[in-house]
Amino acid sequence: MSSAVRAAFERANLRVIERNWLSANQIIFHDSDREGSVVDTGYIKHRDMTLALVREALQGRHLKRIINTHLHADHCGGNALLSRTYQAEIFLPIASYNAAQRWDPLAEDFASVAQRCERFVPNHGLIPGSHILLGARKWEVHSAPGHDPNSIILFEPIEKILISADALWENGFGIIFPEIDSQSGFSEQAAILDQIEQLSPLIVIPGHGKVFCNVDHALESARSRLSALAADPAKHARHSLKALLQFLMLELESTTRQALITRLEHARLITNICAIMQIPQTQAVEWAIDSLVNGGHLNQYEDQISVA
Repeated sequence: MSSAVRAAFERANLRVIERNWLSANQIIFHDSDREGSVVDTGYIKHRDMTLALVREALQGRHLKRIINTHLHADHCGGNALLSRTYQAEIFLPIASYNAAQRWDPLAEDFASVAQRCERFVPNHGLIPGSHILLGARKWEVHSAPGHDPNSIILFEPIEKILISADALWENGFGIIFPEIDSQSGFSEQAAILDQIEQLSPLIVIPGHGKVFCNVDHALESARSRLSALAADPAKHARHSLKALLQFLMLELESTTRQALITRLEHARLITNICAIMQIPQTQAVEWAIDSLVNGGHLNQYEDQISVA
């Protein structure tokens, strides 16, 4: 991280905890000498680690607020533990508020990709077009459909810092989930890339990966990738299957082929993906496993597969 980026973060009273592909990054704000906030909380498997990292980054402050950019399991899996520990209030996109209150719709979403999340209770909905005070600055709340139809991104216009969630990474963006759920997503992703360009951020904090400043290059790369995926939905489906399988393996660490196939058997979006690929589900999962093994992402010994 450059000295200019560190200085901007200091002025905005924020810290970034870079995680991995199982747990999203956390952004910690020092709202005052006594209180702080966190954006996104990682996956349930890492919740104890998330608590320890957040506690350290708060530097003795009380965690008052948890903010979620969207409700995928890798971004909200630590909500319940952090909320219990600190009695912190949970803020999430207003479009997801009712589903989170009822929980069953969210639980079905997690199950549709064979992922887990502990139930949490939201307190506030974040409305696109509004502002939220985090650290020393007002952050704009922007709708960011594409990867997730209800996602938001946060933008601070003085330092021009963007919390982009999974709408933009340094090398791409997240799976366009609506497109594997019989909804429109490619055009929405194109629109959010245009919106990010209009915001003209100088610094981007992505949902996964390192902080970056070469935003023009990231947008060019993202648009090129999006164009290729939109032109070939089966390509997007193949990429999605491998990404979701690799995510599951990061949680399991080691399992057998048959156990993995069985676990995915009733995952609705996996079934949708295989239908788009026009390949029977067992055969498609076998193909994805082989692709990840051949690519060096998984190891295989007899029937046992594990994370490389």
